[in-house]
Amino acid sequence: MGAITTTVELPTYLFLAPLLLGFASNLASASTTAFSRWWGERRGALATFMLRNVLGIPVWTIGFLLAARVPSTTLFTSTTVTIALGWFIIAAGALIILVALATIRLRAAKPTTQDTLVNSGIYSHVRHPIHVGTLLEFVSLLLLIPKQTIALACALGVIWVMVQTRLEEIDLLQRLPDYREYMNAVPRFLPRFRMKRSDSE
Repeated sequence: MGAITTTVELPTYLFLAPLLLGFASNLASASTTAFSRWWGERRGALATFMLRNVLGIPVWTIGFLLAARVPSTTLFTSTTVTIALGWFIIAAGALIILVALATIRLRAAKPTTQDTLVNSGIYSHVRHPIHVGTLLEFVSLLLLIPKQTIALACALGVIWVMVQTRLEEIDLLQRLPDYREYMNAVPRFLPRFRMKRSDSE
């Protein structure tokens, strides 16, 4: 007799569990000041690092992978244009994230109350370039995998980024004395484009 093969079909909304758990854990980077008050500088920074990088980011990434794999309604038919645009946006988002990480270095993975304000390079144009890059990645995912589950995951991802940004700014105002002035000078997500005035004006 031939071998019997069975296909295990994943529950449609299984991806929500790791996705939401990962997002919630990632919010730890907005609790740097609180963790340091509760457990001390060293343990607080370690807690932030573990929750964000070991539990948060990998777990919500698994959520997106599951969203791509489970059966779901296709929202639109992929074309050469949407696929090319999707890859272009994913590359742009990744480049922005890499440039931002190279600028702030360890502050991204392991923020502490001893951090100093970074307002140079890409951070002189927008306050949250890593979040900008992440939002672009969500857009590109929907273009490349136009499924209902991916659309839901990306919508939840956008909400999470907005909440994360707001909570991080509350935390940054507590641990960086110059952050309020920086907030007033630099936009959150979209850079300001100013026309250069001629000498005759």
